[in-house]
Amino acid sequence: MRDQLLTSLRTAIAAAGLPVPTELALEVPRERAHGDFAANVALQLAKRAARKPREVAEAIAAELTQAGVPHLDHIEIAGPGFLNFHLRPTWLHEVLREVVAGGHAYGTNRSLAGRRINLEFVSANPTGPLHAGGARWVAVGDAIANLLASQGADVSREYYLNDTGNQLNTLRASLSARYHGRPLPHDGYQGDYVGEIAAALRAEHGDDLDDGALCELGVARIVDEVRGDLARIGVHFDTWFSERVLHERGDVDDVLSILRDKGLTFVQFGDKAGADIEWLRSTDLGDTRDRALRNVATGATTYLCNDLAYHRDKLRRGFDHLIDIWGSDHQGQVKSLQAGMEALTGLTGEPEVLLGQYVKLFDVDPATGKRSEMKMSKRAGTFVSLGDVLDRVDADVTRMTFLLQSVDTTLTFDLAVVTAQSMENPVYYIQMAHARIASIARKAADAGLVAPPLESVDLSVLTDHHELEVLRLLEGYPGALADAAEARAPHKIAHWVHEFAGAFHAFYGACRVIDADPPVAVARLWLTQACRIGLANALGILGVQAPESMARLDDDG
Repeated sequence: MRDQLLTSLRTAIAAAGLPVPTELALEVPRERAHGDFAANVALQLAKRAARKPREVAEAIAAELTQAGVPHLDHIEIAGPGFLNFHLRPTWLHEVLREVVAGGHAYGTNRSLAGRRINLEFVSANPTGPLHAGGARWVAVGDAIANLLASQGADVSREYYLNDTGNQLNTLRASLSARYHGRPLPHDGYQGDYVGEIAAALRAEHGDDLDDGALCELGVARIVDEVRGDLARIGVHFDTWFSERVLHERGDVDDVLSILRDKGLTFVQFGDKAGADIEWLRSTDLGDTRDRALRNVATGATTYLCNDLAYHRDKLRRGFDHLIDIWGSDHQGQVKSLQAGMEALTGLTGEPEVLLGQYVKLFDVDPATGKRSEMKMSKRAGTFVSLGDVLDRVDADVTRMTFLLQSVDTTLTFDLAVVTAQSMENPVYYIQMAHARIASIARKAADAGLVAPPLESVDLSVLTDHHELEVLRLLEGYPGALADAAEARAPHKIAHWVHEFAGAFHAFYGACRVIDADPPVAVARLWLTQACRIGLANALGILGVQAPESMARLDDDG
């Protein structure tokens, strides 16, 4: 309808003898009383036409009215010259038919067809279970992958295992201490999981394991636990990439060699800490300061150096765009990585880095009854894992809670709130809408109400504003999906879902379906089917189930 109106508007502007602007847009008014679409083109053209904006608007409106636009009821000229288009309900009846025809694919398009995108998210050191705060990246990353795929992209989800470096050495020392019954190192990992892993390995292998094998087997157990928690929340990674491989294959050394050949490194002997450091001349590449790449004496490379090798490898695997999701505390590293990648590959802006805020987890202390923040720290052993949260909170509720806010805002995850089974819980409220749709279908079948084929159904009986509101929202879903994909913003679909659920609940309370007059009943039955398609598709993007029933479903509203 938007495209049809724009085409008609361009034709009318030309017919009125006015210059047709290159950019022409329609907006959806905030208030329904102002129409279905609005355009401010008369204000844009007034100066060029040397006429008052309202006169320009009247000329355009006259041409549109004379030409006749399908589904257009009338045009209102508001204020200084805004064109407000009021459409007949028939345009929304066409939307219903489009939703049903589109089915599972409704809302998707092929704008990113042919793009191969690598999306890296959640990646963490395999030194302990995935903490609850990391679950936000689980939900957001998986939903972004779904959004990109909905626009036709070939998306690969990747988990980067930081399985080298000091933190792995600390895990090795911690496991060895627990395995041999020695005191932990002062900076060792205190969590109970370290002792549990050590005890399990001793039970399986006796005391024959050296520290290297002990760490290898311990990391494998930790990774298996992470995989299990991810499976519980419905996330699958296509690739688990080991940082250690980069060193073993010589990829890191290759990157250093390329940068040296380009004259982009220098060695500073005796820095403030007395070390000899090889640096990247990142200031020459637009960064705010030069960045360390390697300790000359030990040969140890920095995160940046390893990341350059890692992202170069992704491009060599055939991906044409890279996206990383990082915590906001890594903001200062974005420019250096992109600058280094440009030096290595000639590509600008790779990888695209999305920065997110962290999660504050709250719960009620059973001893005091007070609500307090739960701290997370692997090393102190007081962290709350994703598995701990999933033991108490449904996976769908967990995912949806993490997706309701933009990732660049700090999120408060209150266990007492999200476990509440009430309509005040936004996740319950949304899923209840789908369960109600399913209940209507079941009751219709029980009552013997069978809707004829849609092409033979008279949809003109759908005129109630509750019916039209859900159809308006369904019409806006493809645009919302494309916008969310472009902005990498799954919370926009979460907001759409919440608004749509509210509109459906209002329809459910105001409009009878099964016991309405037969022509209305069959039209409304098809309307609920369209609602089911739209809501299920959107929940699928978010990775949240669309339940057929809920234990506390109140059929009487």
